[in-house]
Amino acid sequence: MSARDRLADGLYGAGWATVKKLPEPAAVRLGRTVADVAWKQRGAGVRRLEGNYARVVPGASPERLAALSRAGMRSYLRYWMESFRLPAWSTERIKGGFAPKDLHHLTDGMDAGKGVILALPHLANWDLAGAWVTTKLGIPFTTVAERLKPETLYDRFVAYREGLGMEVLPHSGGTAFGTLARRLRDGGLVCLVADRDLSASGVEVDFFGETARMPAGPALLAQQTGALLLPVTLWYDDSPVMQGRVHPPVEVPESGTRAEKTSVMTQALADAFATGIADHPEDWHMLQRLWLKDLDPAKAPGARERGAQ
Repeated sequence: MSARDRLADGLYGAGWATVKKLPEPAAVRLGRTVADVAWKQRGAGVRRLEGNYARVVPGASPERLAALSRAGMRSYLRYWMESFRLPAWSTERIKGGFAPKDLHHLTDGMDAGKGVILALPHLANWDLAGAWVTTKLGIPFTTVAERLKPETLYDRFVAYREGLGMEVLPHSGGTAFGTLARRLRDGGLVCLVADRDLSASGVEVDFFGETARMPAGPALLAQQTGALLLPVTLWYDDSPVMQGRVHPPVEVPESGTRAEKTSVMTQALADAFATGIADHPEDWHMLQRLWLKDLDPAKAPGARERGAQ
């Protein structure tokens, strides 16, 4: 393991070991302090966040973008502080930590027994939403995690999410899709973060007026298994309770090739994500390149930037 990998693993390990023991007000203050320091340093992530927000809020002044990126970093660190502390939250704290609207789309879909796919962008805290589903609703689900470097860091994330009641499959290896399909055919629930895919299999979509790539997996799973595909968006307000919305189902087109159906369905997901992101841009934690125009032309089309989420 390189020195950089050891440092990353050590920092995350310290976060989970230390932050979860702090009183909640102290954790909130720490998160805000770290966010403000990072924002003032204006590193590559903060600059990229502002560039992404410029697409979401067209015509925004530099002052508006700076205010958005500061709020965005605070939201991002709220995600991390909550995530570090989630394993220590009581059952009642988790049950009271999320208040989704239009939940009937999910519960009706599960009652129908055909399986449900929840597709989310990087908004607010998807781990908290997942913990709420397993705790409040008592519904187990399966998700996918990209293999991170170092391997010990990936193992930490898997153990963390499994501790919250999730079944976690590795993104690599080629077996995840088949396992997800089996879970859905058995009437299960699958949850996927689905607003960024720079691989060669990513589906091109119009996103805030420019071309981006999003994963084909949610649409392909819905077509192959007959499962319901539901977009979900999340956001924070001024309370300790995260808010969210389960959007109406994305329907499988009646005609067209599999690729054409996948394109239409992935665009529908992108449109639902855009609605939630436009309403709460500061809670969209996209500190990486997303739009094709921003990608390094020296990289191969299938290159993937790796991140810790």
